[in-house]
Amino acid sequence: MKVEYYKEYSPSLGRDMKLKVFGHAGKPAIVFPSQCGRFYEYEDFGMINAASEFIEQGLIQFFCVDGLDWETFVNGGWPGDRLWRHEQYFNYVCEEVVPWAIDMNAYGSHYRAGGCLATGCSMGALHAANFFFRRPDIFDACLAQSGLYSCRSFFNRDCREDGIYFNSPIEYLPGMNDPHTLDLYRRSQIVISIGQGAWEHECLHDTRVLDGILRRKGIPAWVDYWGHDVPHDWPAWRVQLPYFLGHML
Repeated sequence: MKVEYYKEYSPSLGRDMKLKVFGHAGKPAIVFPSQCGRFYEYEDFGMINAASEFIEQGLIQFFCVDGLDWETFVNGGWPGDRLWRHEQYFNYVCEEVVPWAIDMNAYGSHYRAGGCLATGCSMGALHAANFFFRRPDIFDACLAQSGLYSCRSFFNRDCREDGIYFNSPIEYLPGMNDPHTLDLYRRSQIVISIGQGAWEHECLHDTRVLDGILRRKGIPAWVDYWGHDVPHDWPAWRVQLPYFLGHML
């Protein structure tokens, strides 16, 4: 398996950012880490190994980005500053990482991908869904595993900053009526998975809310509810990942 490590300066963030790339060809996938996780987390918790068959066959190429939650959602600072920092992170991924990843992917795949897959577990699922729903012009697939789909719980309940709304899919999607954007959603692959076991209660609630919104909007999505023995934890996500990739790729 081809593995590459990069450390590059980000103009959007004003600092160096690290990432790892796994694979040589296939669908380009941007991987967001879990809460306060790092770019090496997906590999360390066995997710790359779980997907190795697809990677080695050249069906998918993972671009594992670094997180910045400790400066944004998981931070005790002023909400406006935190949300502004998240917008800088959003720009970093969308305007710096994605174009670079698509260019790099084209060399190995010998074609230019129409868009990227956004994926992640737990907090990474929130990021994956949020990036996908905000930018369906560059993300044409989403695989979100065990996520919350609102960032509101990371801020004071009385906070009225607009950035909370615009980074919470279950808040902004009900009002999304732009025909072009809805068409992009409907032509994309959307997979949302959730267990019903330990530590999944809050994520299960948000998944059901998101499921209902997508149904009402006529947006096709595979929302898959796993059993009561499936917890919010890496062993479950390792089983789910190759199962879903087998249907998506």
